[in-house]
Amino acid sequence: MAEILQKDGTWTFDGDTVRVVPGSDKGVSLLRKTLGEVAVPLDALAGISYEPGKKSGRLRLRLRNGADPLLQITGGKLEDSSDPYRLTVENDRSGVAEYFVDEVRNALLLDQVGTGPVDRYLLTGPALPITVGAGDGTATFDGERIRLEWNWKTEESKSSGGARTLALEDVESVEWLPSVGLEIGYLRFAVAKAPTKAPPKYDPHAVELWGFRKDPLMALVGAAVVARMPHPYAPALVEAVPWPALSAPAAPAPTPGDDHDALLRRLRELGELHQSGMLTAEEFTTAKQAILKHL
Repeated sequence: MAEILQKDGTWTFDGDTVRVVPGSDKGVSLLRKTLGEVAVPLDALAGISYEPGKKSGRLRLRLRNGADPLLQITGGKLEDSSDPYRLTVENDRSGVAEYFVDEVRNALLLDQVGTGPVDRYLLTGPALPITVGAGDGTATFDGERIRLEWNWKTEESKSSGGARTLALEDVESVEWLPSVGLEIGYLRFAVAKAPTKAPPKYDPHAVELWGFRKDPLMALVGAAVVARMPHPYAPALVEAVPWPALSAPAAPAPTPGDDHDALLRRLRELGELHQSGMLTAEEFTTAKQAILKHL
């Protein structure tokens, strides 16, 4: 078990999952506090790093593309302060941060976790039901329906139609854009039955955002919806196979020796990584000992 506790939050790693818990300090963003604890499975990680600084350092988790619905909807546009996968580390705890990094990296090596994109969400996304009021409206999602309600700041031509309820199956895509400078942000739901090119200010399927404190929380609504939609990298449906093909012989069951051979292959691969300079002697020894325990 590896753990690092900071005012900014607490990260723990048990060998299978990195648990990210936001701190209660006033400097912690509202988005991170609202999202709460996030459990990141090892398979969802592409890497981890520690970046030292003059006053404080920073731990950073890098997730595989397509693993997290929140990162899928925000597309790298989240401010650093709202990113749940970054942790500010006081300089006197840099040694703990480096140890945490080593533990996660060794586990990634041993489990041979890839760094490429995944074809399904490995994180569940924000808890349901979720309701956020920001900009010119309030968005609610219960897992099946999205409800958009308007406030006194909503353009009259948009609010005159009343609140909108969208069925999840009718939503083709979700788009979130933060407000930056003079650029207006929004959360928009594209509906196949009612396509529109209207700006968010007039679009009854969009909430317009102006850059206030609660605006980033709309990304959580978008992430909750995206998590329950078809994955963008999911393999295309294969055409039905003629029934005679169903009688093809099944693949042979794995034998007990397969695990033993796989561990030996991992040992050889670790040796090659060490010889090429990709692994330090200490990293190689630690990883090798972990494998030998399974042989």
